[in-house]
Formats: sequence, structure tokens, C-alpha cells
Amino acid sequence: MRPLRIGIALGGATDAAAWTRLLRRAERAEAIGLHGVWVPEMHFRPGSMASPLVALAAIAARTRRIRLGTTSLLLPIHSPLRIAEEVAALDVLSGGRVDLGLGRGFAPAVLDTFGVPAAEKRDRFDAALDAILDAWTGADGAFEGPRPALRPLQTPHPPLSVAAFGRKGLLQAARRGLPYLASPLESLEVLAENHATHRAALAPEVDPDSLSVAILRTVFVAGSELRARDARERLEAEAARSPRGLPPAMARALSGGLGERVLVGTAQEVLDLVGRYRERLGMDLLIARSEIPGVADEEAEESIERLAREIAPQFGAGSR
Repeated sequence: MRPLRIGIALGGATDAAAWTRLLRRAERAEAIGLHGVWVPEMHFRPGSMASPLVALAAIAARTRRIRLGTTSLLLPIHSPLRIAEEVAALDVLSGGRVDLGLGRGFAPAVLDTFGVPAAEKRDRFDAALDAILDAWTGADGAFEGPRPALRPLQTPHPPLSVAAFGRKGLLQAARRGLPYLASPLESLEVLAENHATHRAALAPEVDPDSLSVAILRTVFVAGSELRARDARERLEAEAARSPRGLPPAMARALSGGLGERVLVGTAQEVLDLVGRYRERLGMDLLIARSEIPGVADEEAEESIERLAREIAPQFGAGSR
């Protein structure tokens, strides 16, 4: 089994203090030897991250080694050529440290605002990704229209993965021969079913074992059982506030109990839980969401320190 890489997911920032905190956490993540920092793309919600590539560029300027990832760059709402140029620039200026998790989007307000009919989002995703890959790697003379002057530093391009909740997204990732990037919502059982669906749909020439198994989870490594219990209670309260009328794929993702969707406990408890994910799924990349409503920033940062110091070494976690 491949060594486990561990990164952290950073939430959105809506004021100067939040941006300062985000950048400080990224710098600290590099200092303690974590593999990467990952940001989502979200719009029109508190704590949104509307410009993930801008955020990663700021992090790139303050770091030298750590990987820079998106968990859900929403291709259907962007100009493919613009994304190709901006990602290439980020990859070059960072020294080839970009990882791209790609998404389609599911929030009606986002799709409507950007003029994307929900029924077209998957076709637009495929068309956008084809155009981006052609801009980066297509043969000279075969590219239609002006060709970007800058190509990514990584060859043939930065590593790609596809964020997905339901069967259609999983099959879309498999058709492209790309890894599936799991959200923080699915239970372990749902994740196992999703990975089986994804693997079964891969083309014969694609070796499933060659693809990364990346899992995004809420992680809290507590200094005591009391602090672990408090974190679980806060997460239960957060889950109780989930909106009703969710899309079927998301409702299915949320069907498991909280204990099946988070890695929370003392160091030994989290160590055992990570071992379960490794054994069941072959997880080789854990992206840890550390922010929990009501938990102080200092506690969240201490949790990540424990993750790097007490959990990562047990699984051969490295920086690359």
C-alpha cells in the first residue's frame, strides 16, 4: 500500500483577518511537513471561496514545498481557456505544485447566476476539460483558436481528480480515467460503494491501482476525551442544521451516522479510524477539514499539529 499523504482543507475567507488566518495556516502546514493545502470553490454563502486560484497564488508566494490543490474548481461556470491560462501560470510560479480537483457544481443559485442550465452541467464539464487539455497538450496546428502562450510546468499537466457525490459524477470520472475525489459527507459504507462503482466503470486499459484514493474528512485530534466529545457534539449540531430537500445524491451521502463521516477522537482513536479507511478503501491521500463551528482556532491548529506529529508518521506519510 502506498504511503499516506496528509493535507488540510482551508475554508473560505471573507475579510482581512480571515485571509491572514488562512495564509498563516498554510505556512504552518508546510512547516510541520504536511503534503498539501486544498481550497474549494464556493459562491454566495458565508465563508465562501469565490477565487480559489487567487488564494493558492497567495499561498504559493509564501511557501516553497507544499502542494496547492483545489477540491472543486467548477469548470462549467468558467471560460476553459481562461482556466487553462491561470492554472498554467500558477503551476509555473509555484514550481509545479498544483493539484486540480474538478467539479460541476450542484447549487441552483450558482448555476443560475452563471447562466448554466443544470441539465447541461455535465456536458459543459466535459467540453471544458477537453478544451483545457487541448490547450495544454494538443498538437500544434490542431488547436482551434488562439493558443495559450504558457503551459503548466508539470507534464503533461497537473494531476487531476473529479469531485463527485452520485453515480453520474462517478461514471464521468471513470470515463475520463481520473481518480474520484470524495467529499466530507459520505459514510464509509457509501464511500466503499462509490469506489466500487468507479473502479468497475474504468476502461480496461486503466489500472485502478494506479489512481490515487483521496478522501476529504472532518478531522479533529483531541487532547482529551472531553475535548473529543465536545467536538462531536458541535458536529452533531452542525449536521442538524443541514438544509432539507437536498438532491438525492447528497441525501444519500448524508445517510450515515456522524461517526461514519468524521475522524474525531483522541490520537489513538483517530489512528484507528485512519487505519480503517486505509484497509477498506486503500486511501493514500487524506484531506483534513479542521474547522468545526464553535471550536477555537487554537484548538483546531493544535489538532492539525497532533495529526502531523502523532498520526502521519504511523502511515509513512511524506511530503510528496
